[in-house]
Amino acid sequence: MSHVIQDKRPAAAPTRRRSPLAHARMPRWAPAAIAVGSIAAGVGIGLAAGWESRVQWGMISALLFILATYVITTKVENARQAKDRVATSLVWVCFVLAIVPLASLSWVTVSKGMEVLDGYFLTHSMNGVLDAEMGGGVYHALLGTIEQVAIAAVIAAPIGMLTAIYLVEYGRGKLAQAVTFFVDVMTGVPSIVAGLFILATWNLILGFGPSGFAGSMALAILMMPVVVRSTEEMLKLVPNELREASLALGVPKWKTILKVVLPTAIGGITTGVMLAIARITGETAPVLLLVFGTKLINPNPFEGAQASLPLYVYEQYAVGTDAAVARAWAAALVLIAFVMILNLVARGIARWKAPKTGR
Repeated sequence: MSHVIQDKRPAAAPTRRRSPLAHARMPRWAPAAIAVGSIAAGVGIGLAAGWESRVQWGMISALLFILATYVITTKVENARQAKDRVATSLVWVCFVLAIVPLASLSWVTVSKGMEVLDGYFLTHSMNGVLDAEMGGGVYHALLGTIEQVAIAAVIAAPIGMLTAIYLVEYGRGKLAQAVTFFVDVMTGVPSIVAGLFILATWNLILGFGPSGFAGSMALAILMMPVVVRSTEEMLKLVPNELREASLALGVPKWKTILKVVLPTAIGGITTGVMLAIARITGETAPVLLLVFGTKLINPNPFEGAQASLPLYVYEQYAVGTDAAVARAWAAALVLIAFVMILNLVARGIARWKAPKTGR
């Protein structure tokens, strides 16, 4: 009986051929390394050329970063991936160009504003304090800003929201087109023009004197188109299926808007209102024309001159002394903090009032 001799040696593993679609990839740390090298090269070129401006160094570094990204990616990977990475690099460069001035401004304002910002500064006015002297506070200006902005918001927010509801839910024909046109025109109206309009009507024709309420009316004119546009865009994002479902159940249209549409868009509407408030908080021209400013505490916005934070910053910086400039920086820091608090409150309200979703 013949025995078959079998080969016990293991079979050789099949060789894996590289897919023609596979290509070399740059490591994940490569963009960071290119960025560091570009910054070093940009600084070196700036120093060698004798440029003292760091802005020039940054621009040279940004250009080198984009160019080096394209060249290295093309060499390692391919031209298609190089174009993709260049587009990503452009986005990052634009982000840095936008964030660097903001960070620089915030740093300078905080560093210089904290020199005199304390409890005394927030709780006292400039009554009895000369502009060239140390001391004084910003309480009267902070109180005036809060009252003027609050009155302007009470006037502009309901009118702007109702206008947006009309344009989205009811607006048809020439009237809606006319309203849209005038809203667009009002969006580009300079603040000084709004101040001159209130000055001509409220002060000169009707004979009222300077007051915080007059400044609030001018601020409301500037605030209305922003509220209209932001609310209009938020209402357009509400799906029509929600409206149709509510109407199919026999709910009237006004109640559908009140109970379905507005609660769905309340987050975006609140954010838009806060953006409009932030847009008017720093206005100086209407306050200068209509409120006049004062060193005393005037809690009545309907009678007499009243102070305001932007006007206070302008007046103190115009004095030019070290004490006045320090107060101006501190007031600017208070103004930034005021706007930041408003935005945080708006986010909280938007999250609280947002429609609850469940599984």
